[in-house]
Formats: sequence, C-alpha cells, structure tokens
Amino acid sequence: MKFLFASDSFKGTLSSEKTIELLTRIAKKVFPECECSGVVVADGGEGTTDAVISASEGSKIQVKVHGPLMETVNTYYGRLDDTRAIIEMAAASGLPLVPGKLRDPRKTSTYGTGEILKDALDHGFTDISIAIGGSSTNDGGMGCMRALGVKFLDENDNELDGRGEDLIRVHHIDVRGLDPRVKQVNFTVMCDVSNPLCGMNGATYTFGRQKGGTPETLAELEKGMRNYRDVIIREFGINPDDMPGSGAAGGLGTALLVFLNAKLKSGIETVLDLIDFDRRLEGVSLVVTGEGRTDWQSCFGKVMQGVGQRCKYYNIPVVGLIGGMGNGAEDIYQYGIDSLITTVNAVMPLEEALDRAEELYIGAAERMFRLIQIGTKI
Repeated sequence: MKFLFASDSFKGTLSSEKTIELLTRIAKKVFPECECSGVVVADGGEGTTDAVISASEGSKIQVKVHGPLMETVNTYYGRLDDTRAIIEMAAASGLPLVPGKLRDPRKTSTYGTGEILKDALDHGFTDISIAIGGSSTNDGGMGCMRALGVKFLDENDNELDGRGEDLIRVHHIDVRGLDPRVKQVNFTVMCDVSNPLCGMNGATYTFGRQKGGTPETLAELEKGMRNYRDVIIREFGINPDDMPGSGAAGGLGTALLVFLNAKLKSGIETVLDLIDFDRRLEGVSLVVTGEGRTDWQSCFGKVMQGVGQRCKYYNIPVVGLIGGMGNGAEDIYQYGIDSLITTVNAVMPLEEALDRAEELYIGAAERMFRLIQIGTKI
C-alpha cells in the first residue's frame, strides 16, 4: 500500500506540513508495512511561495522593496532552480501590510511587486510565476509597471506615481523604458477569478470594499479605471474588459497581461505543475487531501479540486479529510474526490474544534485508515 498526502492547510490550526506528519504516523499504525510520502500544496493564495519552495526543495531570496504605502518592506520570493522563480504579490502589496485605519485603495500601489519582479530579472530567471491574491491595491498595476520602467503620464506629460487615485489622470502610457529583459521571460499569473477590469463585476466594485473603499471612493476609482482602460484601448488596441482575469488584484492582472504578455493560469494547477505532482502519483494506491472547510467554493480553483482532478485522470482514489462541511460540499465528488471525512466528532463550538484541531484530526485519520483497511478485506 502506497499513500500520498497532499492536503491544504487548515487555516489557523494545522499547516500542510503538519497534516503530512500526522497522516504518516497514523497510516503506519494501521498499515505497518505501508509506504508514505507527502507534498505541501497551496492554491495560489497566501502561503503559495512557501509551499512550492518546500515541495521543490527551492530557496528563499530576500529582498527589500516598497510596500503598498511606499514604506520599506523586507520580504522574499522563491528560487526553484536556475531558471524558475515564484512570487506572491501579497508579499509586497498585500492587504495585511496596510493597517486597518490606513486602508484606502486610492493611496496604495503595486510598486513593490514590480521591484520583486525586477530583482527576479536581475537574478536571470526566465520562467516566473506570480500569485496575485490578497492585494491591497486598485491601481491597475501601474505601480508594478513603473518599477519596470513604464511611464504613466498626465495630459501635461507629468509622470504619475501610479496609485489608484492616479487612474483618472492617465492620458498617455510610455512603454519605451520597459525593461527589455521581460521579452525573454515566460510570465505565468496564478489567478482563479475571471473578473474584467471595469464594471459592476470588475476590479473596483468586486474587491475594492474589502480594501477600505467607501461607496464614494469606489465610484471615483471606477471612473478612473474606465479612463485607464480607454487609454489602453486607444494606445495598444487591447480592451482589458475582453480579457478574463484582467480585474484580478485591483487590475494588476491587466498590467501583467498587457505589458508583460503574461499567461493566466489556475493557481492550484500552476502549483501542481511546479511541484511535479503528476510524477509523485506513480505507483500510488490512495491520495489523502483536505482543507479546513469544504463547501461549494471548494470546486473553484481550490486545492482539493485540483488534486482530485489530477488523480481522477490517473484513476487513483482520493479521500478528503476535512474540518467541516458546508453548503454544496458534495459537489466536490464531481472532481475526483471519492469520499469526505470530517474531523469534528461531536456537536461542539467552533472555538473548541479549533483548539482541539490536532486531536480531532488524528482521530479522524485513524477512522479513515481503519475503513480503508476494511475495504482491503472485502
């Protein structure tokens, strides 16, 4: 019997690494002769860089950049090998970097994300994956592109800082200074949203409120975003609203797609490719995956969906060991997950379940492996 463990973290309680440790211990208890392996996974959101570095035996590259409010931020990105790097935009431009009372998408910038990209170019990477979840910004990616040499000019040819409040003032975009090395690089944007740049389903109205935008602020930013879009259409013949995902990360998706010719790809699919997941499935009898809570959202670019679909292709059974189930949890069965087992074993408050997360996980893991043992005897 050969097991592969590939679970998402249980946010706030169990890391992906911890689930591998616990599953291995219990599997060996029930199946003493079994072979166990595990791989840390993430879906392109927070923790993706760490997961991919761990699974790929990569390393961290430390870098000092500007944060969302142009403060100094010490952060890092991942080196996977001589040609491949992975970056999380949230490491430089993420919402947690902005104190609650200072959150205002008119004032934040993706400049620091561009600085990380520039550092990756300086290191000679030619295949760069960028996870763009968790942004604090709504600048259309102008800040990021400024760090790479693009100039955003007003009607008097004055260069703009590239914050959200500058969108309305963009009159011309000068790309002559864009770092020429970007033409030799394959950029992959890890993104699971298809929102356009503008409109009620666009960057501003869909994500702006959680970044501190008031109704008045959002109306102002949407007007600016429409102006930004129109300038791109006029000068480059490209309509960002026709590009699914252009509204991701406050419009950073637009800048990466238009100026860097990046390719948009599902976060979990990118992660699974980066960690060579398919190769790890060779000879595997059963895969155990999981997450803290499974519901209808689990079928939209999350870890369990991605793992399940890969295993389904190779006809390998998968069990989801999860914290709890919500509406639509059973939908995940369509994506290669054969069964769900919850860790919670009695009626209890959420706080108690979180406090006892490891104990409950161990108990559920043993129940799961004992059921699998019964199956081998039928």
